[in-house]
Order: sequence, then structure tokens, then C-alpha cells
Amino acid sequence: MIGLLQRVAFSSVVVDGETVGKIEKGLMVLVGVQPEDNEAKAKRLLERIIGYRVFEDNLGKMNLSLKDIQGGLLLVPQFTLAANTKKGMRPSFTSAAPPQKGKILFDYLVHQAKSLHPHVQTGEFGADMKVTLLNDGPVTFWLEV
Repeated sequence: MIGLLQRVAFSSVVVDGETVGKIEKGLMVLVGVQPEDNEAKAKRLLERIIGYRVFEDNLGKMNLSLKDIQGGLLLVPQFTLAANTKKGMRPSFTSAAPPQKGKILFDYLVHQAKSLHPHVQTGEFGADMKVTLLNDGPVTFWLEV
């Protein structure tokens, strides 16, 4: 499972002209699901997302996690993260989980996140989403479990 974390000042997701998810300071995470992923990998990715120390402490060091600052978490499904781009000029999506499995694991991740963190918003699986963010730093990390 892949999570592309971006530390943001704010972020939102719009589907068909309607805002479906919006956060202030926190993490916007693009989530990609691969065929071999399962609930255990989703739990581990979530542990890392919530506990990853990417926010500055009072000394200016990245020492605080999303949990520490009680920031917003915006989870956005993004199957293209799992694309194979090793050759040619067009990505192959054979390394992404089938849509049904992707949706099940994304929904599981969201459910687990909401049980562990008070400020969780999401994009919409399979929708044409317009994602807006103000990357803070910029700070971006690729996590894969």
C-alpha cells in the first residue's frame, strides 16, 4: 500500500462542484492500493501516517506527528500511484489493485483512521476529483508498506 503524504496548510477535494472533504493544517495523503495489499498493510500504513513526525516543534525540527498536533487528515484514493512507469511513454496500471479491492481497502483505511483520529476527511473513490492544497514546506514523503 502506498501513501504520498503532503504536509499542508489546507487541502480540499471537490466532486461535481461540491466539496466532499476539507482540512486545515495537517496531511493530505494520496493512497494507492496494490494487488498484494491487505488489511494488515492498511493498518501499518495508517500507523505510519498518523505517527510520522513531519511537523516542526518549537525548535524548528520535524519532531511532531499528526497525532501530536491534532491536525486534519485528508485521505484521497489515487490508483495511479501504483502505476508501472519503468518503460515506454504510457503508464501501465497492471500493478494497481482491481477497483473493487482498492475500494474495499481504501474504505477500511478510512474507517480505521476515523476510529483513531478525530479530524478525518476523504475524497471519493472512483470519482473525478479536483484536489486543492497548499503544500507547507513543501514537505512530501512517499510511504510504502
